[in-house]
Amino acid sequence: MIRGCFVVGLKQVDAFTDSAFKGNPAAVCLLEEEKDELWLQAVATEFNISQTCFLTRIASDSASSNPQFGLRWFTPVAELKLCGSGTLAASHFLFNSGLVDADVIEFMTLSGILTAKRVPDAKISISAPLANGNECHGFSVELTFPAHPLSDYDCPGNLTQSPSLSSISTLEIKKTPYDDLFVVLHSAKAVSEYQPQFDEIQKLPARGLIITAVAPSNSGFDFYSRFFSPKLAIKEDPVCGSAHCALAPYWSQKLGNTELVAYQASPRGGIINLHVDEKNQRVLIRGKSVTVMEGSLLA
Repeated sequence: MIRGCFVVGLKQVDAFTDSAFKGNPAAVCLLEEEKDELWLQAVATEFNISQTCFLTRIASDSASSNPQFGLRWFTPVAELKLCGSGTLAASHFLFNSGLVDADVIEFMTLSGILTAKRVPDAKISISAPLANGNECHGFSVELTFPAHPLSDYDCPGNLTQSPSLSSISTLEIKKTPYDDLFVVLHSAKAVSEYQPQFDEIQKLPARGLIITAVAPSNSGFDFYSRFFSPKLAIKEDPVCGSAHCALAPYWSQKLGNTELVAYQASPRGGIINLHVDEKNQRVLIRGKSVTVMEGSLLA
């Protein structure tokens, strides 16, 4: 016997890419009603991809004219406090579904209110359909996220001798507010060619490991990065939007530019357009997404 289905819509979206099977895959579930944390985690474990996102409608708030949704993000083993690719995927889901008649959506999250704005491409109408006729490809989504200041890290003498770091030459080691190690390397080539030893990364005194370097001068990018978090059951996050809350302010200061284009050099790869709002301590994260699957969830 099939039990009640509490999911209105279910799609898998590749975020931070305009091509299927690249960027970061995220499952997006629109729920009819709120579910308990054990159920949400069980669903995320079942999907077993980087992020599973759960949306719930919120009744209109007279203080805001924008549609509002509750949004939660889960890896296969834990709930996240902030997730860029999941928010981008959820925004893409809503903008393409016809469920919102607005260009700005507000999400109520564990990191406060986050906004997503539909930004039309300069030369393409937002009504221009893809070949399959089910999506608009003429826009990007711009997320407004908090900027994350880095803290100096009093690196234990044996940390750089760890097999996870001993194979690379580091310029700086800092820490993010989410307890991720932030390691600056000598070159983008070193970032791209880094061979992670996940068992050793899991032993690091941190939640995860971000490695980054300035991009080659002819690449069209400002910096490269990769993010590893085996403790969250994400060996390598294909494109981590929340990591750029720390990466963008760091490279903005280093390069003297508030407009940045980043490349996450994972095997799937992803492109992130960034603007650093120093006055308000926010990072605007812009990217595209593609729906690759849709269906229903019985629970």
